[in-house]
Amino acid sequence: MSDEAPLLRRDQDGTAWLTLNRPATRNALSVPLMTALEAALTDVAADPSIRVVVIAGAGPAFCAGHDLRELRGLDRDAQAALFTQCSRLMQSIVGLHVPVIARVHGIATAAGCQLVASCDLAIAADTARFATPGVNIGLFCSTPMVALSRAVGRKAAMEMLLTGEMLDATRAAALGLINHAVPEAALDDAVRRLAQTIASKSPVTVGLGKPAFYAQAEMPLADAYDYAAAVMLRNMQEQDAHEGIDAFLEKRAPVWG
Repeated sequence: MSDEAPLLRRDQDGTAWLTLNRPATRNALSVPLMTALEAALTDVAADPSIRVVVIAGAGPAFCAGHDLRELRGLDRDAQAALFTQCSRLMQSIVGLHVPVIARVHGIATAAGCQLVASCDLAIAADTARFATPGVNIGLFCSTPMVALSRAVGRKAAMEMLLTGEMLDATRAAALGLINHAVPEAALDDAVRRLAQTIASKSPVTVGLGKPAFYAQAEMPLADAYDYAAAVMLRNMQEQDAHEGIDAFLEKRAPVWG
């Protein structure tokens, strides 16, 4: 058993880099790792200096899903608690007020693919591969299905879930599971550029916009427009909106509060 922390955190330029640190298991989502990631996200939520979160993986892979050896050793109640914890973790990523970027290399499979789909944005090495392969071992990827079916089209999600086959990064980008596939040597730079671009925006505006995006996506069209108009009105009352508009009209860079 390794004495190393299951999760590493490094803060830089307004970005919290959270690295899954179980490389020997391809960063399988054990209970301790999920607990550490939940705690880190809670800390980020209370830290006004953080504008963006990046989730990465140590070693040869991003995340291979649940730790099957751990899962098989649990009784039914403990298995239920584990799946509840995983669902809570994925929802906490969506619910976090700052954007979360997945930095993907190697493989992202099963709950690891769910983790990618749950992040707001994802950039992957062009050598990365993605799958929901539970069907191959008699365990349909039912909880990964929730995030996957909200990130890609239904037929693409069903194909992944029913075949368990790997997708390459180019296909994953085409389906919308990730934003970009880049050469592996350029992965960190690409993630850093995206994080810095987002971190340069008004945190108040981003903090209003992210939850609004997810809320309206689940609404009927007319309700979505009514809700979005109310968010827009609220946003217009914020000092950062006043500053941003004035800066645009005066042809200068805005200074966020």
